[in-house]
Amino acid sequence: MSIEELARKNVRELTPYQSARRLGGKGDVWLNANEYPIAPEFQLTAQTFNRYPECQPALVIERYAAYAGVNKEQVLVSRGADEGIELLIRAFCEPGQDAILFCPPTYGMYAVSAETFGVERRTVEAKQDWQLDLPAIAASLDNVKLIYACSPNNPTGNLLDPNDLRNLLELAKGKAIVAIDEAYIEFCPQASVASWLSDYPHLVVLRTLSKAFALAGLRCGFTLANEDVIALLLKVIAPYPLSTPVADIAAQALSTEGIRVMRQRVTVIAENRSWLQQALQDCACVEQVFTSDSNYLLVRFTASSHVFKTLWDQGIILRDQNKQPGLSGCLRITIGTRTECQRVVDALNTLPGA
Repeated sequence: MSIEELARKNVRELTPYQSARRLGGKGDVWLNANEYPIAPEFQLTAQTFNRYPECQPALVIERYAAYAGVNKEQVLVSRGADEGIELLIRAFCEPGQDAILFCPPTYGMYAVSAETFGVERRTVEAKQDWQLDLPAIAASLDNVKLIYACSPNNPTGNLLDPNDLRNLLELAKGKAIVAIDEAYIEFCPQASVASWLSDYPHLVVLRTLSKAFALAGLRCGFTLANEDVIALLLKVIAPYPLSTPVADIAAQALSTEGIRVMRQRVTVIAENRSWLQQALQDCACVEQVFTSDSNYLLVRFTASSHVFKTLWDQGIILRDQNKQPGLSGCLRITIGTRTECQRVVDALNTLPGA
């Protein structure tokens, strides 16, 4: 029996998540992974590398709880929000029996994580305005233990209607966990549902330091939930999910000064987003620029594959979204520095329209 034959069938057939780094490319303007364009500077203060770290570093938990407006007992820290996505599946879904549900077009890791664990992936496509199709969701909840909803949604950039989210939580009551992915919430903090935890015992909120905190390379994420949910996740998380240097830098990023700097970054990105959105309207090859509450813009082009390759050849790397439902002709552009945004516009202005 070969190594391939020894592997689980679903793993043999699995297409891994095509992350920005996995897709590669050679460029100097990286606008395909929704990262912050400038690296922050930190100095390590921890030196006890001979000891295993805390499973849940107390200072990181304390500072994130204060930042998010929740109790310390409602916070779990993990290796990025991606680990939070997986922990929920491991804790609540029985392979070959239960299902997760999500609403494409949306983040691809929900599907990949479920497939990895042998859990059914059930989809209910979003409506044309990318809001939740609640009647269709209600009709699809048999054996669903976990529902993922991303707000602001990646890659469309729109917020989900809060009334729809409350209705979704009502639909799932007593049936399923509802995980609201708030990876981009720093760009629209007024829209967070973290304050709803006291109202909904089955609500989970996923967060990260990868976006507005400019720490994608740190791999530090958070799961906010009620204590009984956190207790279950602690049963399936790795014994030492955060290395000592990661916890050290995360705690610094969540200090009063760190949060102040993060909010300055958000202001700059919002200004650059508004500038880029306006500038794109005047490009002949652009059909539509969609409104965004995040650090990226979804744009529909008249010839998106040609646009993608032309910019790729110039070292400007965007994210192709053509394979997502309803996103034919769409590319996603991370908001970079003003200079990077100008590079994009200058390159697009050389391309013809329809």
